[in-house]
Amino acid sequence: MNTLTLSEAIRRETDAVLPRLVSLRRFLHAHPELSGQEYQTAACVATVLTELGLEVHTQVGRTGVVAMLYGQGKDSRTIGIRADMDALPIVEQTGLPHQSQANGVMHACGHDLHTTIALGTAMVLTRLRELLPGQVKFLFQPAEETSEGAQWLLQAGVLRDPVVDALFALHCLPSLPTGIIGTRTGVFTAAADALEIEVLGRSGHGARPHEAVDAIWVAANIMTSLQQGISRMHNPLRPVVLTIGQIKGGRAPNIICDHVTLTGTVRSLDPETRANLPIWIEQIIAQTCAAFGAQYRLNYSGGTPSLINDPRLTYLVESCVRDTFGPEHLYILPEPSMGAEDFAVLTEHVPGTMFRLGVGQGINHPLHHPGFDCGDEAIPYGVSTLCAAALQFWNLPDI
Repeated sequence: MNTLTLSEAIRRETDAVLPRLVSLRRFLHAHPELSGQEYQTAACVATVLTELGLEVHTQVGRTGVVAMLYGQGKDSRTIGIRADMDALPIVEQTGLPHQSQANGVMHACGHDLHTTIALGTAMVLTRLRELLPGQVKFLFQPAEETSEGAQWLLQAGVLRDPVVDALFALHCLPSLPTGIIGTRTGVFTAAADALEIEVLGRSGHGARPHEAVDAIWVAANIMTSLQQGISRMHNPLRPVVLTIGQIKGGRAPNIICDHVTLTGTVRSLDPETRANLPIWIEQIIAQTCAAFGAQYRLNYSGGTPSLINDPRLTYLVESCVRDTFGPEHLYILPEPSMGAEDFAVLTEHVPGTMFRLGVGQGINHPLHHPGFDCGDEAIPYGVSTLCAAALQFWNLPDI
């Protein structure tokens, strides 16, 4: 490094690979793939990693890619850097030159940026391999949007052979300005469970509702009772968000509906509250159906757990941001997100931390919006932060 500090060396090498990373990010943005279908994305990732001379494994956890970078030191520990690759079933409306070429599919959550930054981190750490005491395992994960991919990787044994001792990840955030890194110790994102309610009524003529049991009306009362119950019966300091995203039912305008299906998601932060939610929800449904003469079937599926950021690893990231960019680039997030992140499936087994990467500039569209674009400007901030955390990790005591 001559007289360069570690931060200066990281930033120099990041700048050197930045033009290629911009091209990669735009290629990935133009060729999005849905969860579990990331074949072209995985091929692109594997090609780049192979060119770097890494040990590359494909079709891990179905369409995932795993690569090993071996440092030149004698430390036996391994860290993992995880990036998600999948896109969303949204028609893009950005008008960008590199707008999605896949009909009805777009990178509306920035996973193209995440993948690019992980590739950039591999490029820079390869250039600085002589400073790397141990191993880095890169995990390119499919199907984050369906909350399946992390479990696929886990089942494929990605945290073993060699054992991963710590995990790092990032997620872009348009409400933070570009160049700002957001961190938070402890609870970072909510647990997300799936909910399906079938309301079983009795069909009849639309002109004689008293002779039937209207499943639509009962379903509406269930929805209202659940939302009112959350606001009046649960501790507001332990938030719960219940969203019914789909309602299906009815056959004709003049027939009383006898079967309605409600599907949605239930988000929570507190483990005790989460454990009690299925019982509480069923009580509301049962009481409402009994009052109106309907029956029900409930399917409540436990999904993604809360992401809990490890304090030491989070502090490490914060120190790296201060050293690499200055304290003005660090923002301590005051509250967790009610969004879910299946990175938490991995951090239930290995200490880990995720940070927010600011991508806000000009007029910002939120995540999952057809006009969302993360841009290229945040790439060096993400790459340099991950590289600094990776290289400084070895100064921490054994985990």
